[in-house]
Amino acid sequence: MSVDTAQRTSVAHGRLPFGVYLLAFNLFAMGSAEFLLAGVLPEIADDLGISLSSAGALISTFAIGVVIGGPPFAILTLRWPRRTTLVATQAVFAVSVAVSLLTDSYAVVLATRFVCGLAYAGYWAVAAVTAIGLVTSDRTARASGVVVSGLSLAMIAGGPAGALLSHFTGWRGGFWGVAALTAAGAISTLLAMPATGAGPEPSVRRELRTMRRPRLWVVYAATVLSTAAYMISFNYLAAFLTDVTGIPEVWVPAVLALFGIGAFVGLSIGGRIADRRPTLALLAGAFGILAASVLLAVLARHALAVVPLVLLLGVAGFVLNPAIYGRVFAIASAAPTLAGATTVSAFQLGISLVPVLAGAALNAGAGITSLTWIGAALAAGVVPVALIDRTLSRRRSQTGVETNSPG
Repeated sequence: MSVDTAQRTSVAHGRLPFGVYLLAFNLFAMGSAEFLLAGVLPEIADDLGISLSSAGALISTFAIGVVIGGPPFAILTLRWPRRTTLVATQAVFAVSVAVSLLTDSYAVVLATRFVCGLAYAGYWAVAAVTAIGLVTSDRTARASGVVVSGLSLAMIAGGPAGALLSHFTGWRGGFWGVAALTAAGAISTLLAMPATGAGPEPSVRRELRTMRRPRLWVVYAATVLSTAAYMISFNYLAAFLTDVTGIPEVWVPAVLALFGIGAFVGLSIGGRIADRRPTLALLAGAFGILAASVLLAVLARHALAVVPLVLLLGVAGFVLNPAIYGRVFAIASAAPTLAGATTVSAFQLGISLVPVLAGAALNAGAGITSLTWIGAALAAGVVPVALIDRTLSRRRSQTGVETNSPG
């Protein structure tokens, strides 16, 4: 049976095509590098003879590569077949990881982390567009949710497993595992992914013109706000659990894993409702983050309440991600590549805002609990943005006219 026939058979039986799950696996492999790094920073600092803060710059450099890399890469590869782009970005990522493991130069490791960020952003953007091209229009959000679930699995299993491997083999061992999985994914993509094109008559001008639509930037605003809203609590959750809740340090990884499990559940739920009710998914996620954040602050010293709230925060944080992708590709259906790449940058920008906001609060003398209040405030900001999106969508459906600029 050919790949295309298998894809059609899968659709006919109500299942998502194999290619969608392969894209999720590849994001799991590449995303594990992002979650692994935080667990081995002290070992990297000792091995390379640098300070812990210098080692931490490896995280920031990767993030910068993701934020700025997606949109230019989308334009550069616009006329490439998507399978070619996917394999090329995976190859660049795997080679960059390998180079970083064969050197003792901090400068080289820093440079390769930036290149990894660029390749990661490029893959993520094209993977999202490829996924929606493999399914019918009524299942685009669900397909996007499955692809993004690769990242939640990287959070739950990939990062911790890589850190455990590095514990026995040295910090390089976990990253060799990432390089090997990424290379295996690239080979599988080359063999099993349909050779889809970049779409009918790809046009840089059309892609750029699409980016002028105000509705698109409303969705990006929701992306940045919602991502920062749940990540500001998650990133400082270890300190919150030990210093405020009083949970023994040995149990912290298990509680953090609950967030990842919640994220996986949230993506599954969001993927099934976002295609028909995107505003409901956005509002449910926003109110869920708001409620979980407030309750975490109020019940911070009660472990029996905090632990399930961490799970609920993961569910709420990720239930709106499929709706975000669904809205972006609905608005930019004629030119989705650059719009999808910018969505990736918006997610990473939300993550990058977290240390800025948290640093301002903590440096001002506020306690760790203040961060959950900041998360609640950011989540509250998503609500009017989602309502604006709904209003603009209704106006668009009534008038049938798409405005490319606010004026």
